[in-house]
Amino acid sequence: MGSWTLTHTNLDHLTSWDAAWKDLRVVVAGLGLSGFSAADTLIELGAQVIVVDGSDSDVNVSRADTLKIVGAVDVLLGTAHTDELPLINGEAPQLVIASPGWNPRQPMLAAAAEAGIEIWGDVELAWRVRAKEGRKLAEWVVITGTNGKTTTVSMTESIFRAAGLRAIAAGNVGTPILDAIRDPEGFDVIALELSSFQLHFTHTISPLASVVLNIAEDHVDWHGGFENYKADKAKIYERTRVAAIYNADAREIEEMVENADVIDGCRAIGFTTGVPGLSMVGLVEDLLVDRAFIEDRRNSAAELIALDQIGEVVPRHTASNAAAAAALARAYGVEPQAVARGLANFDAGDHRIQAVARRDDILWINDSKATNPHAANASLGAFGSVVWIAGGLSKGVDYNEIVSAHAHRLRAVVLIGTDTSKLVQALERHAPKVPIIRTQVRETGDEISRSAHGWAVMSEAVNRAAEVAEAGDTVLMAPAAASMDQFSSYAQRGNAFIEAVRALMGEDTK
Repeated sequence: MGSWTLTHTNLDHLTSWDAAWKDLRVVVAGLGLSGFSAADTLIELGAQVIVVDGSDSDVNVSRADTLKIVGAVDVLLGTAHTDELPLINGEAPQLVIASPGWNPRQPMLAAAAEAGIEIWGDVELAWRVRAKEGRKLAEWVVITGTNGKTTTVSMTESIFRAAGLRAIAAGNVGTPILDAIRDPEGFDVIALELSSFQLHFTHTISPLASVVLNIAEDHVDWHGGFENYKADKAKIYERTRVAAIYNADAREIEEMVENADVIDGCRAIGFTTGVPGLSMVGLVEDLLVDRAFIEDRRNSAAELIALDQIGEVVPRHTASNAAAAAALARAYGVEPQAVARGLANFDAGDHRIQAVARRDDILWINDSKATNPHAANASLGAFGSVVWIAGGLSKGVDYNEIVSAHAHRLRAVVLIGTDTSKLVQALERHAPKVPIIRTQVRETGDEISRSAHGWAVMSEAVNRAAEVAEAGDTVLMAPAAASMDQFSSYAQRGNAFIEAVRALMGEDTK
């Protein structure tokens, strides 16, 4: 850590853009999108900034050069710089901004915590600087969950825009929150997707409305256990002002709301894919209705939208996401008609329950976004007889529950991924009669060949699935695992599936 004496700095006064940020000594850990935007913001605020990242890739070198152009900043790239806190002009840093990929046990962050230096994420920084004289102050509605975050935040953005509001989806969804905050026109409302990583490093945010969509085992390696993961997810409800929205079908999420320290007057609002109770949003047959934000909610409900207006196929989890998005928008004050327009206009995009082809009464579905068992469970439950293409980087999760729940619907399982041992064990235990088909493409060593290998594996997987699929089946590529063992992203994995299916159908893939 270097030889220096730390004097703890109280940062409670830093609650607006116009506060005394000048010359504050800050270390930014990580030079990804959020780290870059944090460093850029702090430079604009006049802070003294050092950025540290373990990678000296071309992208990081380019980002470092850009930061040096816009202001005085030191950038330390390479693993030699990530174990100790750097000094700033010979003095200890007063604040560390941690990028989401850096877990609390990382040596530099652990050293900061031990020294009593505050650690924020870019979301905490954005909350602190959101108020600026002459700039519109946006309301925040915040969304987290193991799965469905991006769909829900995009639905919420669509609803707000349908209501005529200037709105943006930001955070983990793509646009860094600090970029949204610094938009010169400002926004009426920001729909903010928050990962458990980001929530870990938040401390003072006080949103208008918040929601946890669902909770399942994920990222246990980063958090050091499932209980820690749940605790970080639950932080989203702290200091919520108007509506703490929870999945009424998940008791452990309702308990998060019950235990949250919300602002006086905040209401607990449930959402469900069943018939809604009092102060809930839910379904009556195929209608999404509101029994939470109307005056006579004891005796009536406001009709929001029919499910067939949202899409041709609306699986249960999509209906659940729509209910959560509607509740967030209604908490803001959006009228039912705008909720309907926004959900009807919503486009789910690629790689999530995406119909790729149908031939010989066999439906081919790309759900490459199903990067864990909880997400794959939702898509498996949407279909009858399934040929399941699955496997990948498992991140230490367990497959017994998902296989046990869906063994009755599996025609066969086609394996992709470099290590499918846990999935195979679950299949042998809970679905012993279901054929397991292993792809036989030989692994290669270098990075370029590995990418080509992934596409070859997917091509074989599609062809093997076609051999066993029968009329009425769905061939579902829902890997229940991350993609990085064979692909650069879930999108590349999904595109490989699409191209392989098109090639199988004899279509031009160019």
